[in-house]
Parts: sequence; C-alpha cells; structure tokens
Amino acid sequence: MTLQSLFPEPFPAVLQGASDRLLLAARSPATLRAYRTDWSAFVAWCRAQGVMALPAQPETVSAWIASRLEQGRKAATLTRGVAAVSCAHELAGFESFSRSRIVQDALRGMRRTLGTAPTRKAPATVDLLRRMLDVQPDTLIGWRNRALLALGFAGALRRSELVTLEVGDLVPQEGGALLTLRRSKTDPDGAGQTIGILNGSTIRALDQLAAWCEAAEVTSGRLLRSVDRHGRVGRSLSDRSVARIIKAAAEAVGLDPERFSGHSLRAGFITSGAEAGADALMIAETSRHQSLDVLRSYVRRASLLKTHAGHRFL
Repeated sequence: MTLQSLFPEPFPAVLQGASDRLLLAARSPATLRAYRTDWSAFVAWCRAQGVMALPAQPETVSAWIASRLEQGRKAATLTRGVAAVSCAHELAGFESFSRSRIVQDALRGMRRTLGTAPTRKAPATVDLLRRMLDVQPDTLIGWRNRALLALGFAGALRRSELVTLEVGDLVPQEGGALLTLRRSKTDPDGAGQTIGILNGSTIRALDQLAAWCEAAEVTSGRLLRSVDRHGRVGRSLSDRSVARIIKAAAEAVGLDPERFSGHSLRAGFITSGAEAGADALMIAETSRHQSLDVLRSYVRRASLLKTHAGHRFL
C-alpha cells in the first residue's frame, strides 16, 4: 500500500517509498480503511460539484459536512471524514483543517444539530451469552462460533484482537490460561499485554476453544479461522466476520441483530462484572482500559438501579 493508493490524488514524489510506509504504519489498519472510504467519498463529491479536492478550500469541506449531514450521517462519521480529508492534505504538504475556523464552526454546528451521545450497542452479558452458545450447532462452524464467543467474552477482547490471536499466544495454567495480546488498540506499538483467561463453570471458554481446535485440527497459526459451507477450514478470519457471527448468534436467540456488534462481547464482560459487584480495577485487569473514566461509565450504567437513591422510600 502507498499513499497514492490510499489517497488517489497527486502527491509529491518525496512522500513515496520508505516515507510512505512509515507514515501509514503510524495509523491502524482499521483507521486507514475508514480514511480511504471517507477520502474517496470526498473526492467523488468534489468532482460532482466541480470543485477541487486537493487542495480543497475550507468552504468546500464545510459544504461537504452539510451535505453528509443531510444524508443522515452520524456525528462520529462526519468528524472522522474531516480527519481523513485533513490527513490527505497534511500528507500532500498542505495545511490541515484542524485550525480552520470555517471547518471547525461547521463541525460545532453539526454536533449541536445531531448531539454527540454515542449510539451504544447492546452488551452480550453472561446470561445472554450462555443462550448464544447453546444454540450453536455441533458442526465445525458451530464449534468455531462457540470458541469465538466464549473467548471474546472471557477476555473482554476487541474483534481486531480476536482475529489476530495465534495458538502460541495461549499458555495453559491451573484453572485457566495466560493470553498474550501482541498488539491492540491501546498498544499500537506492540509492546504486548498478558491477561488471565478463566475457564470457569459457566462459559468454559478454554473448553470451547479446545473443542474447536481438536475438531478443526488447529495446532499452530491463527486460533480462529474461517470455515466454508463445505467444512473447509481457512487460515484466518476477518474482524467483520466476528461482528456477523455475534449478530447471527443474537438473532438465533430471538434478539434484534442490529442492536449488537463486534464490541458486544467486550461490553458484555465489563457489564457482567459490574453487575456481579466486581471492582473497576479488577475489571480493568482484563479489559485493559487506559481510562478508568470510560470503564466507570459501564459500571455506573450496570448499577443505576441497584444503587438507586430511591430504594428506601420509593
């Protein structure tokens, strides 16, 4: 991948080669995919309007924000789009829009129009997860899905972390295992983080994983892999597949799949821990939250009724 393929507009030659690789490596693959989509949308819109995309005028970016707002785009999507356009301009040697009063006023107006409260997906809490596991068939796909759901929950894992796990990352211990995460959203430089995975008696994540590995003959390489309709096991699994598997499991137990996402397993562990009275610091040992304020928001939502001030008089 090069800057030219990411942002298909002319770039100075000095930004090619080794410089390309370093600049792109500073951003996560998911961010690059999102930026590519946003930049392509911006370029297409500019062409349709007969205006220049690179360099763009602040008024052009402001008008693009208004256009996407009318299309029903969410605040986070619009903010990311401006970041993608700014990134393209910075890489091409032009000024970012982060200090443009026109663009920043447009973003502020957008937030006041839409509000900034995030749309939260439903957590797959322990009781719900047990139902999701129970409906999986006794097939390669079913065993893979059980392993994915159980391990993702037990480790409060992000979908990007699940799909990059290797067999050697899991080291069995008495009562559980140690799982090393080579790279994650909060560890982009790859220093590595190790968490404990309990097998327990309810989810039995390690038992589910062992059943999948034995059935699929997975002894090295990626832990979780694709399985086609003929039962052929692939070499890896995409992070988008994780979201589809979770949504399908939710639908299989009679729930609206649109309420769930690839984040539901992680949110489910945190919410279940909070509901069980676990301390926020104990939950953070597994979830690896850098900000306890973010973690406490989960804990607070889980205990809003349990610790309600009106219990003694309402």
